Amino acid sequence: MSNDEVDERLFAALGRAAAKLWGNLPPELQQPLFEEAVSFSGEAIRQPLALFLHDIHPRTTDALKAGAVQEPDSLGG
Repeated sequence: MSNDEVDERLFAALGRAAAKLWGNLPPELQQPLFEEAVSFSGEAIRQPLALFLHDIHPRTTDALKAGAVQEPDSLGG
């Protein structure tokens, strides 16, 4: 296994752990972690990531909605 493959497995494991524990994290940690994920992967991931986190941890909805950007179609245009 190459170093890149090992790195990807480690990042994936860390991401799964963060997603699993997301609802237990304080909002002061959730928001910067969420923004870093968006920064790392690009703005296109913002809404799908917010929806994913909401689906697995509904109590985080308000914090994520504050940072989520609506798609133009969802604004009626």
